[in-house]
Amino acid sequence: MRAREMTRNRWAAVLFFALYILLLFYLLFFSELNGRGLLNREHMSYNLYPFREIKRYIFHWKQIGLLSSFLNLFGNIIGFAPLGFLLPSFSGRCRKYWYNTVMAGYLLSFGVELVQLLLRAGSCDIDDVILNTTGTLLGYCCFRLVQRKRKKRRQKREL
Repeated sequence: MRAREMTRNRWAAVLFFALYILLLFYLLFFSELNGRGLLNREHMSYNLYPFREIKRYIFHWKQIGLLSSFLNLFGNIIGFAPLGFLLPSFSGRCRKYWYNTVMAGYLLSFGVELVQLLLRAGSCDIDDVILNTTGTLLGYCCFRLVQRKRKKRRQKREL
């Protein structure tokens, strides 16, 4: 029974992960939600200096707008947090070694920014890589907290 439940849970995690990746790529490349979709080549910008845009959004939010600052900073973090949570749900290597999960988030984010730079579409920003990787790490931390609570609950039931 336990092995069957484990398999069912892993398949559910793989399914949610696949849906998450599809939604993420749609939002990053094809959505006009942020006006920077892959097909919109009118607005091409890039920032290769770490923390430049993060500082700007934190210290000049009055000029930029609170909503824009919030969406840029926390949107990137929240957007990649599911990656940090879902990846170790079905990957033993990512579950055991946190840096594998964080490195996967980094590489995915770096790849997205590189595509934006090479195709001259959207906004290539090193700060997005930093925020996305931070989101992946926070997602992994949430995964570990949930696993710890599940383990404690399981131990209480066995007593």
